[in-house]
Amino acid sequence: MQRRAFLATVGGGVPVATAGCLIGDEGDDGEGNGDDADVTVGMIYSTGGLGDESFNDMANVGIQQAQEDFDIEYQDAEPDAPADMNDMQRQFAGSDDIDVVICIGFDHEADLQDNAEEFSDTQFVLVDAVVEAENVANYVFREHEGSFQVGHLAGLLTGTEYAHAGGETDPDEAVVGFVGGEETSLIERFEAGYTAGAQYADEGIATPSAYAGSWNDPTTGQEIASSMYDGGADVVYHAAGGTGGGVFEAAQSAGRFAIGVDDDQSRSAEEFSDVIVASMIKRVDMAVHESVEAIVEDTFEGGETNDLGLEDEGVGAVIGQDFEDELPEEILDALEESRAAIVDGEIEVPEDPDDV
Repeated sequence: MQRRAFLATVGGGVPVATAGCLIGDEGDDGEGNGDDADVTVGMIYSTGGLGDESFNDMANVGIQQAQEDFDIEYQDAEPDAPADMNDMQRQFAGSDDIDVVICIGFDHEADLQDNAEEFSDTQFVLVDAVVEAENVANYVFREHEGSFQVGHLAGLLTGTEYAHAGGETDPDEAVVGFVGGEETSLIERFEAGYTAGAQYADEGIATPSAYAGSWNDPTTGQEIASSMYDGGADVVYHAAGGTGGGVFEAAQSAGRFAIGVDDDQSRSAEEFSDVIVASMIKRVDMAVHESVEAIVEDTFEGGETNDLGLEDEGVGAVIGQDFEDELPEEILDALEESRAAIVDGEIEVPEDPDDV
């Protein structure tokens, strides 16, 4: 299937880095920022590690910005698997040099539930899940709201002249896909919002979905997405961490659209910018930066849950850099209208795929 000029594709590789499992050095790629900082942060990433050009890398942006703004130090830890997280949490919590332990990802929840109680004098931050403890500040996101936005965009594109190179279009060919990492209730919120957004554009749109079972398996991501494109999908959205690199590879091979997640992946995975029509940004960097600021300013409030959605700009849809001046105004206007409707409560976005 041919595409309009702005859908032209080129070759590219899969941008994935593997993670280590050891506690890292201090600060900016091991350089630190001196011995006179008043605050030192222990930062434990989610599985998949740095180099995912998505969730973990967004957290890293936040801690680096906090280092620049507040003159703090930080130490890194990258788990190979959830089984590594308990020891990492305990190592940081038991250190006299660490002022706050920031845990990135829902897979920290079970271990932190116990460790927050045992290390009751340690301040913890948990991003993407909730542990109800007086020494834990939680940051969660309304991923389904941002996913509705990119689903709405996908639905507006598929089966139209913008996704097909002129001529008659067949609404039966309107297909958009979703690729998840591990099948959890969190990632199902992405799927539910995306599906609802696509069907908000047109109830007849087909919305196949599949899960790779991993955050760092681009080969499986590519296989799933290729199957969806072969089945007629014009757009595939991933919420799969490093696995999403395979989705982008499949999009380039098929000459179709992809939608990134967490970061503006048209920039963080720039070799795929020609196919990443949009990304659902999730401001993990903002959560990290704000939590460090609270420690520095002595305003940390444990036992609180910060719930960030479209209204807070904690999530949102951003058009890919190669498409900023290419998409028709009527599509952009429709996206703004649906965003306002969600914020105003006129659209209630489901959180479970079974409710779509």
